[in-house]
Amino acid sequence: MSNPKTAANPLVPRDEDLHQAIELLFFAYRDFTARADAMLAKQSMGRAHHRVIYFVGRHPGMSVSDLLDILGITKQSLSRVLSQLVREAFIQQKPGVADRRQRLLHLTDKGRKLESELTTDQRARIAAAYKNAGAVAVEGFRKVMFGIMDNPARQRFAPGDG
Repeated sequence: MSNPKTAANPLVPRDEDLHQAIELLFFAYRDFTARADAMLAKQSMGRAHHRVIYFVGRHPGMSVSDLLDILGITKQSLSRVLSQLVREAFIQQKPGVADRRQRLLHLTDKGRKLESELTTDQRARIAAAYKNAGAVAVEGFRKVMFGIMDNPARQRFAPGDG
């Protein structure tokens, strides 16, 4: 395992620096998702359900095709997850105004409550890490995250966000 105290030169990363970055991402994501994963497991749900609930909550009225685009998954994969969330009344589908065939997604009160429960710990972790790291480090973190993302994902953020 990498030594987290090793200072890396970001301009010329050593192989060990890159391995350490991969491990940092792995462990941070594991801990970031642990509490939400446990809550979801109690309801026979997983991370795919969390992603759907999160993005529908962030973008009420989004279409199924927009959600597919954000998640980068197949219609078949989304269908299984979305069907369960609709059936269990976490998400409501409404027909589009201009195109009645379009399905627009909204969280129900039950869905909003679950989304809040799932992300409360995650928001607190990020807020604490941001506060501890300081503004310069937060800006550096954002630049690193944008650098890791493929361009289509970067385009989801307003100019100047990255």
